[in-house]
Amino acid sequence: MNPFSSHSHPDSCCFDFAEPPSDGRSATALGNFSDKEVLLASHHPKKRAGRKKFRETRHPVYRGVRLRDSGKWVCEVREPRKKSRIWLGTFPTVEMAARAHDVAALALRGRSACLNFADSAWRLPVPASADTKEIQKAAAKAAEAFQSVESEDVMSGDEKKLRSEEGVFYDVEDIFGMPGLLADMAEGMLLSPPKWGGDIYGGEDEENLDAYTSLWSYSI
Repeated sequence: MNPFSSHSHPDSCCFDFAEPPSDGRSATALGNFSDKEVLLASHHPKKRAGRKKFRETRHPVYRGVRLRDSGKWVCEVREPRKKSRIWLGTFPTVEMAARAHDVAALALRGRSACLNFADSAWRLPVPASADTKEIQKAAAKAAEAFQSVESEDVMSGDEKKLRSEEGVFYDVEDIFGMPGLLADMAEGMLLSPPKWGGDIYGGEDEENLDAYTSLWSYSI
């Protein structure tokens, strides 16, 4: 199975503004621009890695995301005008890692950031400063917020059907058009069963049959 083959539509975007975010600026403020200013990242494909002896671990669409041998996804971003990178963590799904990247990119580059999801500009809270620890905390929080959403999306159809059937009440009396059916059935359970008669067995005397034994015991 190709781990890169199944992923949600990125709706990635790049913004043509080069101004960094000021302290306290929220993601909502960064998202106040027209759709014409949004460029999809899919229109700007990544360059292939120069290494030929190693397999490609980068995600073909999402930025800052790599696949580990364990099947989990790691995320890191490069700091502007530096060679150093900020480590954002390891995540069970590629979407969580991609969201973590978007938070860090917004904090470091503002509207000039290239995002994995277009709605990250207004859905994700941006840390007030570009401090490494603050960015890491915000990235982890954003990834966790989308963990439950991803878990619900991957739920199997059978499990969804089972959950939908849980707690469903069927009114038997209404279905069969017999009001009081359940009450009559409960009352009938309190009656003793009829004794076996000779006529039932072709005229044989009751003495020739096994002794009658009641199915109910009143000794308790």
